Amino acid sequence: MSYYFSKMLDAPFDDAVVKVKAALALEGFGIISEIDIRQTLKTKIDVAFRPYLILGACNPALAHEALLLEDKVGLMLPCNVIVQETADGRTEVAAIDPAASMQSIENSALKAQAAIVAEKLSAALDRL
Repeated sequence: MSYYFSKMLDAPFDDAVVKVKAALALEGFGIISEIDIRQTLKTKIDVAFRPYLILGACNPALAHEALLLEDKVGLMLPCNVIVQETADGRTEVAAIDPAASMQSIENSALKAQAAIVAEKLSAALDRL
């Protein structure tokens, strides 16, 4: 079982970021954090790196349900989605598979909830 879903886009990085955010929104996800790895590595350790953004995607209703099922699941929230420029100039989008990441938690109701989130993240990538 893979721990992520991914899709390659023939789109510039910045355009892909806009498309990803819109696709996630259509599945009920908002972006609650953005980490610009390229900027962070340049600022912190003076390393040049390709465009690479980590988006913290959250579907509030599903996150709330998960927190009610397992109070420590917040350690695995939000769902990370990365957008990165590849060596060939394309853009890769990858999202965590929450069903895979929740395998370590012994809670069948939470696993069922994670499968719903996984379907929505996968659907968002299919929209790209």
